[in-house]
Amino acid sequence: MVLLRPLGTLLAVTCCAAVCASAGSAHVVAIDAEVSSIALRGPMHALVVLPPGYATSNLRYPVVYFLHGLPAGSSTYKANSWLSDLAPKIGPFILVEPQGARDDDSDPEYLDWGDGRNWSTYLTRELPNYIDAHFRTIASRDGRAIVGLSAGGYGATMLGLNHLGVFSVIESWSGYFHATDPTGKSAITAPGSANVHGLIASLAADETSQPTFVGFYVGRSDPTFVSENEQLNHELTAASVPHTFRLYAGGHQTKLWADHAVAWLRLALAHLSKST
Repeated sequence: MVLLRPLGTLLAVTCCAAVCASAGSAHVVAIDAEVSSIALRGPMHALVVLPPGYATSNLRYPVVYFLHGLPAGSSTYKANSWLSDLAPKIGPFILVEPQGARDDDSDPEYLDWGDGRNWSTYLTRELPNYIDAHFRTIASRDGRAIVGLSAGGYGATMLGLNHLGVFSVIESWSGYFHATDPTGKSAITAPGSANVHGLIASLAADETSQPTFVGFYVGRSDPTFVSENEQLNHELTAASVPHTFRLYAGGHQTKLWADHAVAWLRLALAHLSKST
């Protein structure tokens, strides 16, 4: 990575020392932001990838929050560097890749568990508030998408459906739709709001007042999650909820996600307000 000095309007951002651009995307600036969280009782990090021309444009941009898979460590949020490399091919937007785990809390399933472990509250309230306060965003549901892969796909769908006033676009890439153990195969005890299948009725009821784009896909060779993705597709169809579902060749692997990332992030942006 090539270290750069923050530019112009970036100076006001509270962030860690590393402000960088990868060699493959020289016009993309990535900031490792540190966010003080009450919900998680401590500092959290997020990689914030700014679009080309951000420092001089004075525009406000839509934001895509992208959740990583679980179980994970405290630095896994930095692992999807290929997303930063693809960002210039997708369109003008701000990409936020938040920390979704700690080394001693590796599989919180993006849920609220109590004092100091309220991941949902952090990701749907504290983090968007921080991003809106420190970057030029479209600070409304029309300007926010939540997307994730694997367990992050579960987190994106579950958090998005529970917080329709915050996000207007929800995408799951090879995700699942109920809280599981680290294997992804066994359900764990969790609040009813953690089960996406139980949230479809409220989504359908809110479609008129809060229209939401829901999209999800899975590889046909995924060893665990094909049947639940097909189940959600049938449930949404039965409830007359507009959505996009695809089955692709491939398994549960980065290649699948990287191959389809540009198309699916463009799809997300097509349903968000444009930069202005």
